[in-house]
Amino acid sequence: KEAKTIDRGKNFELVEMDRMRKLIADHMIESKKTSAHVTSFVEVDVTPIVNWRNKVKDEYQSKYKEKLTFTPIFIEAIVQAIKEFPMINVSVDGNTIIVKKDINIGMATALPSGNLIVPVIKNSSTLSLLGITQAVNDLAARARINKLKPDEIQGGTFTVTNMGTFGNITGTPIINQPEVAIVALGAIKKKPAVIETPQGDTIGIRHIMILSMSYDHRVVDGALGGMFIKRVATCSKHLMKREIFSSVNRTIVKAFRSFI
Repeated sequence: KEAKTIDRGKNFELVEMDRMRKLIADHMIESKKTSAHVTSFVEVDVTPIVNWRNKVKDEYQSKYKEKLTFTPIFIEAIVQAIKEFPMINVSVDGNTIIVKKDINIGMATALPSGNLIVPVIKNSSTLSLLGITQAVNDLAARARINKLKPDEIQGGTFTVTNMGTFGNITGTPIINQPEVAIVALGAIKKKPAVIETPQGDTIGIRHIMILSMSYDHRVVDGALGGMFIKRVATCSKHLMKREIFSSVNRTIVKAFRSFI
């Protein structure tokens, strides 16, 4: 629905917020009033992830009919980190902390209208990378044409937003209540970086991303927040090693079967 003009003058135009924009505005203000926002940042060398994705994205498209972006890769890393730090996957009710057993990842999605919606990938911990990729693509596509069901935008326990989609290198996202943390993915940029090797340090061009996480200091202290976002970074690298190893194994098995 287009915004309604309620008045205009020579040098201005007054536009009434639509219903969704009003809800977003109220939700953001309420979050800032409710949570003690703190944001931590970590710089990540994602070169191995970029290289791996470049190798397999065509296979994902041809074999599974799915576009592999960086969002599902980091959602999988976030899920693994939550398993290790379950006190991130909580909400607050007065003086009570509610620890959620299910990991339901919300993903902030920009709409053609300029508004924002957060569809939720339920039980994300039960999904493979392919499963997460399918869920991300499906929910995002239906969100943009207003085809989401009410229960698909409810029940989130943690949110991720990809600011890199718009070229932003970092940001300080607002927590999606009643959750206590949100991770923002920054744009991946090529930068000169120090590369540590057994033979000594060298300088090379690497793909660098900044991950930022806003968290609620009422229940998440700096140590937990810092360790969690750092773990997301290391998990993403470890998951890529696993995927590369699995890919090599599949190639070996395929070659062996053709040989016999």
